[in-house]
Formats: sequence, C-alpha cells, structure tokens
Amino acid sequence: MQEILKHLSERFLQGELPPGDFLRQLAPFLPQGESREQIAHVGEAQLDLERVRRCGFPEVVFAEGKSVESLEKIFQSLTAHGVNVLATRMSAEKGEYLLGIFPTGRYNPIGRTFRIPPGNCTQCGEPTRVGKVAVITAGTSDMPVAEEARETADWTGAETILIQDIGVAGPHRLQANRPLFEDADAIVVCAGMEGALPSVVGGYVSCPVIAVPTSVGYGASFGGLAALLGMLNSCASNVTVVNIDAGFKGGYVAGLIAKNCHRNRSIGKTIE
Repeated sequence: MQEILKHLSERFLQGELPPGDFLRQLAPFLPQGESREQIAHVGEAQLDLERVRRCGFPEVVFAEGKSVESLEKIFQSLTAHGVNVLATRMSAEKGEYLLGIFPTGRYNPIGRTFRIPPGNCTQCGEPTRVGKVAVITAGTSDMPVAEEARETADWTGAETILIQDIGVAGPHRLQANRPLFEDADAIVVCAGMEGALPSVVGGYVSCPVIAVPTSVGYGASFGGLAALLGMLNSCASNVTVVNIDAGFKGGYVAGLIAKNCHRNRSIGKTIE
C-alpha cells in the first residue's frame, strides 16, 4: 500500500495526475468514519455511494424500466456527490429529455448509454487513461452491444479502440488488424451467429478475452444461445464469457483488468 500511495503522490506533485483523478484513486486508502454517507435515498432508489471505494468504480444505473423523473433524481444525486455517471439501456426519448436537463451529458444512440462527467472543473484537463481495452465485433450487426462495451470501458478510464466487422467469414481481416489489439490489456469480442471469433482472437494474444454473445443470427441461433454455448466451449484458454448482449458486463470487466494492469505496471516502475 505504501508503494501505491507514494507513486500516486509523486505523479500528483509532478503534474502527471489531475486533482480529480488523484482524489478518486486515493479514496480507497483513506480511513472511513462512521459518519460517512454510504447510501443516498432517492425516491424508490437507494444509491450505493461507497461502491467506488469497495469495487473501484461507481454504481451504474440500469435505465430500462425507470421513468425519466426517477432517472433525473438519480442523476442529480449522483452528480451532487461527484460521481462519474453511466446509465445503460436508455431509450432515445429518455436520452433526449435528460440532455435538456444535463447539458454536459452525452447520449450514445447506438449503445443506448448516457454519461455525465463528474463536476465542472475547467482546469483538470482530460482524465489520465489507465490501461488499454480493445473492443472487436464480428459484424456490423453487433455494434449496439459493442458500443455499450466501449462506452463502459471508456467510462472506467481505459484507453479504448473499436475494431468492427472482422468476423471469421473473412479471417484475413483479423490478421490485418492484429497490430491494433495485440498490446491491449483486455479484449472484448462481440459476436453472434456461431460465436467463433473470440476463440480465434484468443489464439493471437496473451491477455484475457471477454466474449460477449449477441442475439444476432437466423432461427437456429436461438437469440444468441448458440453463440453463448459456442463461446463457453471455446478451446482458447484465455477466453471467458458473459451473458447474451451484455456489452456492459464485458466492458466493465475489461476496464477493471486494464486498471489493475496499469496499477501494477506503475508500481513496478516505481520500485525499479
């Protein structure tokens, strides 16, 4: 722990780490008093304000099924506590309404995500990127899931790159794009149909590959079940699998891996 704190302090003093990033990375190591607020009660929602300390990232809002009035209250509470807001599965109508209330927000109509950056600091600059995540799609039909994964990984602070339409029907495309993803800390692969792409990608890299089956395909794909089973039976040892169309889960896990890889590299450099 001492090495981590020393490294964070040195980067902050040297101007390499903006104040906001420094405080967020420092928070898990600060003593927690009994008076610290842990839960924000917002109507029917109870927001977990301690999740960033326990789990590394703040609570994420699942927008599907929630009214815009409820989402507005939740976002107001989260932003008031300096939380970097991410909401998933948000419709275009809700996104348009909430953009009128939160002008600094950003809605992704493909990935159906809504994000609001923390605070209004005009001198902090861009946040320091921690690690690298590549998001790969087998086809353009997988883009909604891939965009949800990319937005999530970007929200975690990772550098992200999106490589689309390089499925196994044209394997030469994967080889041509290999330099773009072979140095990633984690790779998210979104594929439907038979779900073969994660296994192929896994044979080219030394990092974890998070396979995300998508509900893309004809009848026998059973809404992504065929891809899910194919990925679960992958012969590539570095492939792990999340639920069907769970781009958020894939992006979150990849961001967590990238963050830990970045931290370990930073500690190694400091010790050297």
